[in-house]
Amino acid sequence: MYLADQVIQLAYDPGIKPNEGGLPGLNVLKQVMGSINLFGLIAVVGALAVSAGVWAWGHHSGGHQAEANGRKGVLVSAGAALLLGAANGVVAFFSTLGTQVH
Repeated sequence: MYLADQVIQLAYDPGIKPNEGGLPGLNVLKQVMGSINLFGLIAVVGALAVSAGVWAWGHHSGGHQAEANGRKGVLVSAGAALLLGAANGVVAFFSTLGTQVH
């Protein structure tokens, strides 16, 4: 087999595309994923509040380790909130980008 034939086989398009409504229970799965996303956002709000409290307590008590850990927790919580809020957009962006690969 020649190299050109191998490259053609690698570039074969199977023709599979996402099909909404192809399986039963898709609406239930969407609701479950939305609920998990909401639960994550609620957990992030709690983590942000606790981290901010630790940061403030560490700052006012002179506990440099507690202050650093609180600051780190605030930044991680903010990043998690950003990713959870942008989850649909991130997935849609990369899915659209993936459809442009030929």
